[in-house]
Amino acid sequence: MATCAAASQAGWSYKRKQKWEMVLLHIYLGLVHLIPVNSVREDGLSTKSRKRIMPELLTEPPAIDPVYEAHVYCNIPTIVERSMEGHAPHYFKLVSVQVLIRHGDRYPLYAIPKTKRPDIDCMLQPNRKPSHPQLEAFIKHMSKGSAAQMGGSLSSLPRYPSHSLCEMGELTQTGVVQHLKNGQLLRDIYINKHKLLLSDWTAKQLYLETTGKSRTLQSALALLYTFLPDFDWKKINIRHQWSTIFCSGSCNCPMRNHYLEEEQRRQYSLRVKNNDLENIYVDMAKIVGIPTRQLRASNPIDSLLCYFCHNVSFPCTKTGCIDMEHFKVIKRHQLEDERERQEKKLYFLYALLATHPLLNQTVNRLQRIVEGKKEEVFVLYSAHDVTLSPVLSALGITDARFPRFAARLVFELWQDGKRPKDHFIRILYNGADVTFQTSFCRDYYKQSTKPMCPLEKFVNFVKRDVFLIFNSSSYYDACHRRPL
Repeated sequence: MATCAAASQAGWSYKRKQKWEMVLLHIYLGLVHLIPVNSVREDGLSTKSRKRIMPELLTEPPAIDPVYEAHVYCNIPTIVERSMEGHAPHYFKLVSVQVLIRHGDRYPLYAIPKTKRPDIDCMLQPNRKPSHPQLEAFIKHMSKGSAAQMGGSLSSLPRYPSHSLCEMGELTQTGVVQHLKNGQLLRDIYINKHKLLLSDWTAKQLYLETTGKSRTLQSALALLYTFLPDFDWKKINIRHQWSTIFCSGSCNCPMRNHYLEEEQRRQYSLRVKNNDLENIYVDMAKIVGIPTRQLRASNPIDSLLCYFCHNVSFPCTKTGCIDMEHFKVIKRHQLEDERERQEKKLYFLYALLATHPLLNQTVNRLQRIVEGKKEEVFVLYSAHDVTLSPVLSALGITDARFPRFAARLVFELWQDGKRPKDHFIRILYNGADVTFQTSFCRDYYKQSTKPMCPLEKFVNFVKRDVFLIFNSSSYYDACHRRPL
């Protein structure tokens, strides 16, 4: 789910293929210790400074590869990416932008039992990589934020990470930098080029909402700071959303829960059939000295991704080390699970019901702007992977990767300058135009010469077509009607 340039297997040049083979060979040599690593300490544990060298992956491998996909997921902010936001015929006018982001890189939510936690520093230090030219100014500006209006418990949360050893789930410096980059990119396009907001913008032109986690609040503030540098805190009103699917006042949906339970059963069935995965869990459990069931319950991929993304050696004990082969098998299972999830459609049905309140709110806002309202022209929702993933599924964007750290999904509303009553939308995921991958505009692409989708198609999808899938006429009916 990234914007790295894709290359089909047939199109690979001999030199690129040879370079990829050399990268894989380098990883393999490191795994079997043919590349020198630090010696073992007297207590039997491998030294902390033993590093894995992450390959510099410049193009996609010819087949799905768990190491490459993990690298994409990390979203290292030093990698330059292309962006298609803000592209439209010259006579079109941009009138609204709504952005849904996943928080940036974070410390793990789970720890692998009986292993030392990854030693990651969450203090923001502008002279430490990865950094950003505006990181120091961001830190200073955050210290002045007491004048902002923040709903619920948001005002009690820190506005930037500040622990020398990260707390569980805490945003890292990498995560802050990822969203400083996002905000700067969006500013260059939407403010500098398209003048979406002028220098005298008002509080009513913004709509900001985040869940109650410090990592989502801090991610929103980082993006907002480079989007509107040195913004006036008195103009900032951040709403608190208690639900990770942003269902607001429409969260009572029994059928949504039903499809989620069915999806979880599918996940379990796939897992128990994967003998390679079970063998890896057994081996890892022996290494750390706990029952396999306890190891599995600790969701080790969450912690291992942190080691991987920060280029830190996987944990060791006196019994041995968790290594890249363990990581690859678990990550490969994740990718297989995502593929089957698209095929079985249970998650799709869950996603339609889970995200309808948020999509309905989006449509209502766009319709108000079309009617002439000048409020909430820039919207930012700061959320989680479990927010973005069902939105992508509900929209029908089946080829999208699972949301990486600092992923962004953008809805652009455009007015046709030649026919001012006509409005169109573009939908972009991590800078890639996915408008015509959506279920409601896939066919329109075949008959249109315009690089965007009529707004009414999106409106009809949210207001009518979603319910038809459940043989219903309303959200309430779809949520309470059992399938035949």
